[in-house]
Amino acid sequence: MRIAVMGAGSIGCHLGGHLAGQGDVEVTLIGRPAAMAVVAEQGLTLTSGRREPLHVSPGALTVAADASAAAGADVVLVTVKSDGTRAAARELAPHLAPGTVVVSFQNGLHNAAVLREELPRQTVLTGMVPYNVLQTEPGRFHQGTGGALMLDDDVLGAPLVAALAASGLRVQARADMREVQYAKLLMNLNNAVNALSGVPLRAQLGDRSYRSCLALCQREALTAFHAEGIRPAQLGAVKPALMPPLLRLPDAVFTRAAKAMLAIDATARSSMWEDLQRGRLTEVDSLQGEIVALAGRHGLTAPANARLAALVHEAEQAPAGTARAWSGPDLLAALRAHG
Repeated sequence: MRIAVMGAGSIGCHLGGHLAGQGDVEVTLIGRPAAMAVVAEQGLTLTSGRREPLHVSPGALTVAADASAAAGADVVLVTVKSDGTRAAARELAPHLAPGTVVVSFQNGLHNAAVLREELPRQTVLTGMVPYNVLQTEPGRFHQGTGGALMLDDDVLGAPLVAALAASGLRVQARADMREVQYAKLLMNLNNAVNALSGVPLRAQLGDRSYRSCLALCQREALTAFHAEGIRPAQLGAVKPALMPPLLRLPDAVFTRAAKAMLAIDATARSSMWEDLQRGRLTEVDSLQGEIVALAGRHGLTAPANARLAALVHEAEQAPAGTARAWSGPDLLAALRAHG
């Protein structure tokens, strides 16, 4: 099987590296020239607290900086940020054969639809990555949280599901990917809280003030989902509707009640935190911004999500790595002031 990864950042290198590591899949990574140069020289090292480190030698995969390298691929995994989806699709379009399977492994709700608009001759499937992957140093990527990859239960996606499973990654074919996407959006509302906190995920989720910020965002999201007629899938042990009250529990009670949620590497952080550290624009408009827009369509407001998005945009304007680190009480007060 020939697989191309369009937008080979942290998630793209994680997926592509695991697939290439099994030896019977040809993988091409397409990404930023500087990043691809590192991979071409030293390969990839993929780490996780859940499995042994995997080193993928430079000769086990192909790297490129141009979409033309996707020509001849059976499957293309799209892992660019949401605001780059349309441009990526247009770059890919001249090089893909009719029927090529294109899978969106991205945050946000609308990427697969955008890909279908731009790639009408290809088969576009929706995928979901439930966990966090960060680049710890050039060519080295660490999975800090757990969960199973998910994608549309489609016969054309079955070979990819088999390849991902053979690579050692957990994967599920789902018939309810729309509901899965909304459930993932609910989880991803924490990305902005973590990015502004400046602390690792486990420490942030262990602090009631930060959790209360997330609870405000999730409560607004659930209200908007209800107005839209959406019932997000249950992806863990807790029903989505019960998440806000769970998050507001005192620290000691939450630690006992949500032990699985805190099963996170001590150093894991959100990808949005990494974006701010590297001086890149974030995906907050595809996360908090999506809730604000959905609420607005039904005459509702989402002030906590709107304020959090504004604070992230302010942080984007700061020099790389210098954005304010908000304490839990200060961030919660800022959100409540606009509630």
